[in-house]
Amino acid sequence: MIRYIAKRLGISLLVLLLGSLLLFVLTINSGDPLEDLRESNAPNRENLIAQRINYMGLNKPWYERYWEWLTGAAKCVIGQCDLGVDRKGQNVNAMVLTAADSTLRLVVLATVLAIIIGVTLGIVTAIRQYSGFDYAVTFMAFVFFSLPVFWFAVLLKHYAAIEFNNWIKEAQFEPLTMVIIAVVLAFILMAAIGGDWKRRVINFAVAAVVFGGALFYFDAVTWFRRPSIGLPIFAVVTLALAALIVAMTSGFLNKQVRNAVGTTAILGIVGYGLLRGQLMTNPSWGLLALCLLAAIAIALISGWLWGGFSRKQAMSSSFVWAVVASLLAMGDLLLSNWAKYLKEKPRPIPTIGSETPNYDSTFWMHSIDALAHIALPTIVLTLISIAAYTRYTRASMLDVLNQDYIRTARSKGISERKVITKHAFRNSLIPLATIVAFDFAGLIGGAVITETVFGWQGMGQLFNVGLKEVDPAPVMAFFLVTGTAAVLMNMLADIAYAFLDPRIAR
Repeated sequence: MIRYIAKRLGISLLVLLLGSLLLFVLTINSGDPLEDLRESNAPNRENLIAQRINYMGLNKPWYERYWEWLTGAAKCVIGQCDLGVDRKGQNVNAMVLTAADSTLRLVVLATVLAIIIGVTLGIVTAIRQYSGFDYAVTFMAFVFFSLPVFWFAVLLKHYAAIEFNNWIKEAQFEPLTMVIIAVVLAFILMAAIGGDWKRRVINFAVAAVVFGGALFYFDAVTWFRRPSIGLPIFAVVTLALAALIVAMTSGFLNKQVRNAVGTTAILGIVGYGLLRGQLMTNPSWGLLALCLLAAIAIALISGWLWGGFSRKQAMSSSFVWAVVASLLAMGDLLLSNWAKYLKEKPRPIPTIGSETPNYDSTFWMHSIDALAHIALPTIVLTLISIAAYTRYTRASMLDVLNQDYIRTARSKGISERKVITKHAFRNSLIPLATIVAFDFAGLIGGAVITETVFGWQGMGQLFNVGLKEVDPAPVMAFFLVTGTAAVLMNMLADIAYAFLDPRIAR
């Protein structure tokens, strides 16, 4: 395995070298970098031309300019990158750091959400093949996959930003609107659960009443302007989460896993109750990270102590609860500060930019502001990516479910839950490892259209501007980041293969 990875790494580095040479040559020959200055009537035109020639090294042969860039980029191996300056004399290192930070904030959340939701929908549709739910998800997947990004982004800016900002002033629904929303949500849930027609009707009726009652309650107390989960609801939801994790992994008959997850849940709820006030009044990223590490440590220790023969499963199940419950706690803290944010920004959802310029406020206000800016572009990237992940996962899961070893497992009397979670799910992820790795590497390169529509100064914008200005420095910096990301993601895909299928590591 090590020899295989080393060989792949060597080939990848050679491809990066040849690709960088080709991109550099194509960029410098794509136009005239002095065109705007040649047409200028400025009195200091000649000085500006001389300055740009000096910044870009236009008085040197192309191979000498490329060698200077290559030697500077090679220093990244020792942490001393020197990517030069652009045609305005700005340091490209600083430009890349700013652009990469903006792009990572944009794509990481979208990629993670797309993977989780897409893989989940793909598995459910594979299990419920040819059902109404399968047809509906397949139809929506093709719709989202076919959506023009710029058109979808403009629609979101109008309906999810402008119209939402108008609505949030009062934050009230019309009765007919609440009924329609409850019916639609109940229909979706009924289709996902399935069953015979009697069960479907009962599920639909119960879900419609629950959703409708919740909407009427939220509307009556103007919850959308003053939302909060609160400790009691947090406790109920996280205990239900613990039960769901146990049911999907080991089942309630496995007391080792059941006790480990239950202990983790109880200690986590008590700990959050004790720390919630401190986190509300005096928060920091360091304190939040410390709380997350403490929750994970408690989960692993609980799984180790209770696990016995199921120690690995107990630790992994407790770990999943700790991470998901920590995210729910973070959501509760953010929602509890939403009312204060609305007082500072009555129109909370922005349509452009990655942050509010010169915004000076508290920790939670800055966090909500960052999430508000990232919401719309994340929705665009997530929905489009979900379509691909859903289709790939469904096809891979169906292929695995038809294998002989799955039929053998069922014939031995193994429960369908264990067949799906322990046998089929893991093997169905093998083809997805490559797709996820390269999709993430591609997104790091920047979603050029999305960044342009929402005014994000990310990697895609860096490449676009550099190419328009015939400036190789930003373009080559873009290539260095995205090319390195592609190589690293490819290596991670190879390692994921070995983890998912131990035969590959032999």
